[in-house]
Amino acid sequence: MNPVGSHDPALVALSILIAVAASYTALDLAGRVPPARGTVRNGWLAAAALVLGGGIWAMHFIAMLAMHVGMPISYDPGLTILSFVVAVVATGIALYAASHVAVGPRVVSNGRILLSGIFMGLGVVGMHYTGIAALRMPAVMTHDLVYVGASVVLAITASTVAIWLAFRRHSITQRAIAALALGFGIAGMHYVAMMGVTLAPHEGAHVPLDGLDTVDLVIVVTAATFTIFIAALLAAMYDRRFAVLAEREAAMWRESEERYRMLYRRTPLPLHSLDADGCIAQVSDRWLDMLGYRREEVVGRPLTDFMTPDSTRRRLEEHWPRLLGTGELREAEYRLITRDGRVLDCVLSAVAEKDAEGRLTKTLCGLIDVTERRAAEEALRQAQKLEAVGQLTGGIAHDFNNLLAVVLGNLELATKRAPDDARLLALLDNAIQAAQRGAALTQRMLAFARRQDLQPEPVDVPDLVLGMAELLRRSIGPSVRIETRFPLGLPRARVDANQLELALLNLAVNARDAMPDGGTITIAAREETVGPSDDEADAGSFRPGRYFCLSVSDSGTGMDEETLARATEPFFTTKGVGKGTGLGLAMVHGLAAQSGGKLSLDSRLGQGTTATICLPIAEAIAAPVAEPAMAAEDDDGVPAGETGKQRVLVVDDDPLVLSATAAMLEDLGCMVREASSGSEALALLEAGEGFDAVLTDQAMPGMTGVQLASAIAARWPALPVILGTGYAELPPDAKAGMLRLGKPFSRETLRRAVIAATRGQTDNVVPLTRLG
Repeated sequence: MNPVGSHDPALVALSILIAVAASYTALDLAGRVPPARGTVRNGWLAAAALVLGGGIWAMHFIAMLAMHVGMPISYDPGLTILSFVVAVVATGIALYAASHVAVGPRVVSNGRILLSGIFMGLGVVGMHYTGIAALRMPAVMTHDLVYVGASVVLAITASTVAIWLAFRRHSITQRAIAALALGFGIAGMHYVAMMGVTLAPHEGAHVPLDGLDTVDLVIVVTAATFTIFIAALLAAMYDRRFAVLAEREAAMWRESEERYRMLYRRTPLPLHSLDADGCIAQVSDRWLDMLGYRREEVVGRPLTDFMTPDSTRRRLEEHWPRLLGTGELREAEYRLITRDGRVLDCVLSAVAEKDAEGRLTKTLCGLIDVTERRAAEEALRQAQKLEAVGQLTGGIAHDFNNLLAVVLGNLELATKRAPDDARLLALLDNAIQAAQRGAALTQRMLAFARRQDLQPEPVDVPDLVLGMAELLRRSIGPSVRIETRFPLGLPRARVDANQLELALLNLAVNARDAMPDGGTITIAAREETVGPSDDEADAGSFRPGRYFCLSVSDSGTGMDEETLARATEPFFTTKGVGKGTGLGLAMVHGLAAQSGGKLSLDSRLGQGTTATICLPIAEAIAAPVAEPAMAAEDDDGVPAGETGKQRVLVVDDDPLVLSATAAMLEDLGCMVREASSGSEALALLEAGEGFDAVLTDQAMPGMTGVQLASAIAARWPALPVILGTGYAELPPDAKAGMLRLGKPFSRETLRRAVIAATRGQTDNVVPLTRLG
């Protein structure tokens, strides 16, 4: 028995080269496995197994062909093919098993690597000895078990190293070094195994053996092996190029996405996007600034977390189903809560993005903060409401004053003609006081509407307040103390004294009601110079200049912000039913505004309230001309004229007012003729009837009192006209200096008006008698 003969150095080198090339290519292919998925992953595993298993098989047969044994040899085709299959299958199973037990990114369990390496090593050994069995020669081959064991250890070691390297990230240089080590290890396994082979030739002549020719096998194996290597390397290079392009595209996509994200975040608009569940995915910086949150506080949370309960309900029940159905939502109104607890009125518009199957993937939304606009609209509505109330108040004032004129006139006449019955006189006096209170209420309503008949004049306010001291004390009761603080040298205010008294009384009563347990009311005054105002509400009516400021302060309960904001609204009151009309502060506000000033309120809960009326300061005026004295001999009626009793034409469209006024004039000793319209009055004048004065209502259909006065002035310029009205402002065509009689009027006021008209005092306004 002789050991195996010599080896051809060229073929030995070729076998080692094939082992190294197979190792390098297999490592490169295996590096594609971890990031791949599905079919692509299995494809790269199959390619790596084919290259590594096929390379080991090719190295084995090239090394076998390099051996010179001094006798003809050939190879059994079936066993040769079987050895190839064994190598590829064992390698593939080992790589597959190792690649599916990763415990981290590109990390494989060491125990599984060892088991896979043992399986693959035994497969390589099986391939080796299957190839040996395919050898046909006229000799008997025996194997030394020591070398067999050594070859098994080398095969398992080389296989384990190959699997361990296959799933590690390495550079080209590292891969080349690993391929050299692995290639020499695989080749070393073969040559160690062959060192333990001994051949015993058969005796007799050499007979040609059937099988594959060695030269042809060398050519086929080498060509096929390198073809596989080159194809695999080209595939790996293509894949690497594709991966580089994909990575570059991904980088460009990430950069584009980052630019989009920055643009989205820094847009000057409050934008946000929602995911399929309605949770916030992205928000712009302007959105965060508007609501005051940080980005990490809102991303991932439902939008409804930042809404009021009512807005949340509408969002979930109405708007979200509409968005899912139509794909868009236009100008939905919500109330959002900021981080500091403020509530914002917002308008939201949204567009839904859906996938190919119609499922919602994303919602792009934009917000508009309309809080200031809503506040302006609410202020406008309030102003329109107040204007409407003012117009309504002015509209009903005429009819109401007419009714009060009838009531007061008839009551005064009834009182004068009533028998000397104390009970009856008391009842009539109560009725007169009730009518006067109704007239006072009308004056308050007209003051709010800024349409009451004012007689502004220079008023010494401290004297006026001192003169009201007794009235104020009776009105507020003994539990409240009144203090006055008036510095010396205060100028006079230009205001209607009667209305100022009424306003001061209203403020004092309000202060008393705010102190149910008693307290102190402080009435103070000061002079103040007001400059240009930045408040648009004051810019039109409250002009810069010197003002007299009268303040009424109490030590009562005060008002909260909501009550303070509505305090001057008409008919708004915090008093119980029947204890207040809600017109007191509205009247004071109207008086101040119509006088060219303003009312301001300052109040806090538990700290009392201060109401300040700012009125224009009266400029120096000439001393008034003394009025002619009334006839002392007839204080109870209208003195007769040169031709006898004064003849008065009374014109009014209301029959009750007409008859009541006529009755009062007759009681004053006048001769009265009635007319129900301006045209009827003109017809009487044109018929030649003579009159000493005409008393006409202003608001009449067809022809107003001013128009009637103009017609009379054109035809009968010497005939005086008294205009009875409750309005402060007359039409532009009203004659300057026209004598006006404020409605409702008393018998005494009517007497003074007729006397003033018949004596030529047409530059006066006869006011309503002060009501107690």
